[in-house]
Amino acid sequence: MPDLLWDDVKDHFDPDATGALPDLRIPYASADDWQALLDLVVERGWNHECLEGADALALPRAADVFARPPDAECPQLRVRPAEDMLAIFRFLADEEIDFDMDVREVRGQERLDLFCDFLRATGRRPLLREP
Repeated sequence: MPDLLWDDVKDHFDPDATGALPDLRIPYASADDWQALLDLVVERGWNHECLEGADALALPRAADVFARPPDAECPQLRVRPAEDMLAIFRFLADEEIDFDMDVREVRGQERLDLFCDFLRATGRRPLLREP
């Protein structure tokens, strides 16, 4: 039995109500948590690309990203945990992991299960600390 049933939550995936790209956040993070997330992406074999503007980068170390000058362009990590499902992580600050998911890509029970698996993996992996 799935954790969530599509019929019970489908209204939360209505882009007219929530926006197509709602922000998701993992608070109380650190550069170590970001690194744990980057390591998870590699371990899971999720398709990914890191971009700084239009330029593709090798997957960086989190410490290197957060050591960049304040006026440097903010890199983004585009992760595909499943085909046609995209999470866009932005390295805005080390104390919060911030990303978007396109709710239009979550339709039906199978896609919801994939989405929940992705959230569970990303939420459990970092070394989260309460404030």
